[in-house]
Amino acid sequence: MASAPFLMRLVSSSVAVANTAGGIIRSILKTGSLGVVDKGDCGKFDPQTEADRASQKCIIGSLLKIYPALNIIGEEEDIHPSELNDECIDDLYDAEVLSKPCPEDLVAVKPDDVTIWVDPLDGTREFTEGLYDHVTVLIGISMNGKPIAGVIHQPFYGYQNELHRTKLGRTMWGVRSLGTFGFIHTPPPKGRRVVTTTRSHSNKTVMGAIEALKPDQILKVGGAGYKVILLLEGTADVYVFATPGCKRWDTCACEALLEAVGGTLTDVCGKHIMYDAQADSYVNKAGVLASLQDHTFYVDMIPESIKNNLLGLKS
Repeated sequence: MASAPFLMRLVSSSVAVANTAGGIIRSILKTGSLGVVDKGDCGKFDPQTEADRASQKCIIGSLLKIYPALNIIGEEEDIHPSELNDECIDDLYDAEVLSKPCPEDLVAVKPDDVTIWVDPLDGTREFTEGLYDHVTVLIGISMNGKPIAGVIHQPFYGYQNELHRTKLGRTMWGVRSLGTFGFIHTPPPKGRRVVTTTRSHSNKTVMGAIEALKPDQILKVGGAGYKVILLLEGTADVYVFATPGCKRWDTCACEALLEAVGGTLTDVCGKHIMYDAQADSYVNKAGVLASLQDHTFYVDMIPESIKNNLLGLKS
């Protein structure tokens, strides 16, 4: 492992620690005690569970044990050096990742070049409601504000299929200029327009953007990770969320995988999200628009009034 370029070692460790975090999430579900607290404000319910907290502690703690110089930003509370206990594993790696060549333009990447964006349990509300397919673990790697690699882990993949009862979960990962692994990418058919969007955070602006796209079908699901999986596997054609709320730890890994297969993820105005660790806010203030093809077409279909509203401009 030591001879591999840093980026491939980091992706290898990220895949392995995502798998470990998935096991922690499943174990906590089995206890029947999720430890739900409301971290929302302004009267909006925003659940956090013990699985969110334990998953983040495992991911960030383990990565910092292996790579102490990393800058890691997670959705939940910060992990301090004093918390790096025996539960944080310092020898995690994935052999398949290490068997792949590092793209030439990324061979020289160093720990202080990157920022890691972690959502330890994307789709928490769905997790508490038993919609386990919607749950993902997201680890995104950015450099100079742009995603270069990402990991999406589904802890409960296969839970409804008897053939998979003994082995739950799958991990999808990708690196810019290398490709994606862990799933079969299916391009969407030309001419179809299936839109995926939020199932629990909708409003008039969100629905106005969706209606402007003139969808053949609308799939309302939880979690940015799961919505992007629907795109990657060809179930949906475009993901739209025309309101603030989604954070950069929700979209960094997702954008990395989409771009690795030729897709695009921007805000609703068509501007790429900058994964700047020094930003004053990690909110994607102009929403999210993602697709595998015809991205400019979808951006142009969103009414200017909606774009201006998100940008705080007068129509």
